[in-house]
Amino acid sequence: MLSFLFYLIFLIPLCFLSGGWWLIHSLFFIITFFFFFIFPYFMVWGNLGYIFGCDYISYGLILLSFWVCVLMIMASESIFRSSYYPGLFLCFVVLLMIMLFCTFSSINLFSFYLFFESSLIPTVFLILGWGYQPERLQAGIYLLFYTLLASLPMLVGIFYVYSVLNSTCLYLLLKLDSFSILFYFCMVFAFLVSMPMFLVHLWLPSAHVEAPVSGSMILAGVLLKLGGYGLLRVFPILINFYKFGFIWISISLVGGVLVSLICMRQTDLKSLIAYSSVAHMGLVIGGIMTMSYWGLCGSFTLMVAHGLCSSGLFCLANISYERLGSRSLLISRGLLNLMPSMSFWWFMLSACNMAAPPSLNLLGEISLLNSLISWSWFSMFFLVFLSFFSAAYTLYLFSYSQHGLYFSGVYCCSLGYSREFLLLFLHWFPLNMFIMSSDFVMFWL
Repeated sequence: MLSFLFYLIFLIPLCFLSGGWWLIHSLFFIITFFFFFIFPYFMVWGNLGYIFGCDYISYGLILLSFWVCVLMIMASESIFRSSYYPGLFLCFVVLLMIMLFCTFSSINLFSFYLFFESSLIPTVFLILGWGYQPERLQAGIYLLFYTLLASLPMLVGIFYVYSVLNSTCLYLLLKLDSFSILFYFCMVFAFLVSMPMFLVHLWLPSAHVEAPVSGSMILAGVLLKLGGYGLLRVFPILINFYKFGFIWISISLVGGVLVSLICMRQTDLKSLIAYSSVAHMGLVIGGIMTMSYWGLCGSFTLMVAHGLCSSGLFCLANISYERLGSRSLLISRGLLNLMPSMSFWWFMLSACNMAAPPSLNLLGEISLLNSLISWSWFSMFFLVFLSFFSAAYTLYLFSYSQHGLYFSGVYCCSLGYSREFLLLFLHWFPLNMFIMSSDFVMFWL
């Protein structure tokens, strides 16, 4: 693991070279493929040390992080073209990748907490430095306030683990036999806020709306998955308080339906995609809290699938924003007349968002529906509405943006560059090809 970490650290000086943009992009591609090929060499824990280790879950999410970072650089070419501090931008992307790599490969609770919080710093700088509007300051404060305030109790919980076990190793949590309800809430609440769960989700739409395309991609693609990853890691604590699972499942399912209704009323492209993330993450929380095999495997599958799908949708929203100068659905409509080739990608990624076959989303949602209905047949009532409205707001997004008369104020528009088509293909291809190798995401337990 250290070899990959040092590779990333030595990318930082290269960010400031004159031709550093495409060099960093190419080197990120290389490390992604290198990391992909180490997969067969371990089954339970691989490359294990005192601080870092890698298993199925962390391997999948690190690979997703590498992939999304490659696509972030490709999507942000306007920063390079306008020479708006491209070196500094690349430096923050590499720093963020280092933090995410360390977070997902930590086997120590304290180092996990440290890197979990540190990943916020480059994200906030991306929002504040390359965001579009003055409101980005408020969005950055929202993000910091919610996440830091919720994760402070987790630090107290980690100190409690150390006082009992004289160690903060993740796999020693199984040895804990004295739990309190307060300790359970301390350890779980930080992850529920960062996913985010309904009622503590208000930071997410504002952060997405104000963030540049790269910030939105990494937020939706990877940072929301930190919460789900944390819940999977503190699983021994969740099992001891299994009876409290119904609270989180109820909030997530009811919240998912309400957020889906909010999506139907959105006129901002990015805001609609951001709220849809809250609805999808509600399903993931529900699946994890059922404590079943199907639930855990389905939640991991949906996390990977949502990371690719929502990142692609944010790219599409940015492509239309660069042409039209607005994210409003009232202005960016009738795009089928202006960019017919791009409409194909709008359809393909919208289909994945509503879990149409053969996407990975379908596999994840079937597993989660199975686990939630097995947990309680009453949850079927909410799942029907959640599935219906999920398809409804995705069709609303596609039909409203692609059909109808285009805005009369549009005076010029390019059909799309090869870079943009490649970017969207690299989102869609793994999302639909991983279904061929579903054991990678489904049978890791």
